[in-house]
Amino acid sequence: MSIPIKSAAELDKMRAAGALVGRLLVELRSRVKPGVTTSQLDAFSRSFIEGAGAIPAFLGYHGYPATICASVNEQVVHGIPSDRIVLNEGDIIGIDVGAVLNGYVGDSARTFAVGKVSKEALRLMDVTRGALDAGIAAARDNGHVQDIGAAVQAYAEGQGYSVVRDFVGHGIGRKMHEEPQVPNYGRRGLGPRMRAGMTLAIEPMVNAGGYAVDVQSDGWTVLTRDRSLSAHFEDTVIITAGEPENITRLD
Repeated sequence: MSIPIKSAAELDKMRAAGALVGRLLVELRSRVKPGVTTSQLDAFSRSFIEGAGAIPAFLGYHGYPATICASVNEQVVHGIPSDRIVLNEGDIIGIDVGAVLNGYVGDSARTFAVGKVSKEALRLMDVTRGALDAGIAAARDNGHVQDIGAAVQAYAEGQGYSVVRDFVGHGIGRKMHEEPQVPNYGRRGLGPRMRAGMTLAIEPMVNAGGYAVDVQSDGWTVLTRDRSLSAHFEDTVIITAGEPENITRLD
């Protein structure tokens, strides 16, 4: 397994791409409201990315038809934006977005509340964000990749939730998906060694019920099998000699 180590110049390009998707997600937060369609959020996102001189990373990727993934309530990831999907008060929506800027990819996701949501939904979002933070804290030079998943799993399961096993985080750089895969579960001390200069997209998907998921007939949209709520948070980080550097979190 060859895991790319980025040069200082490459890391600067990664920072710029990461900051772009971070800014977009901040803009989207104010646009997520009852009555908005997911296709409207998608159109805004494409305009924002292209207006910054970048390319939507998801659009056309393995045939994916949109700029963002917009996953509502029991949808885990890869929800396809549509004019027919109108956000309602009390929904939660996970928005995942990637952009290619000067040949390098930024990738990040947030789950947003639509208006006033239940305490249960808010807690799920808080725990998922906390699980991401736990995973990022474990992304250390000379550590092992599964240290990240072990930290995510321990945090989420310790709060009574489950982590999705079928979809994982990943290395990122010139390509959206590079080595290594970064599962959201595992055992400390296993997997490839992390080294300074590696760039990883860490992305817990946490379910209120069980971790089993199904893919819908569109070939993309992933649902919790028990139709429980799901939340998704993702950041791109740089492994350094010290603390990991988060290059997509501007909120």
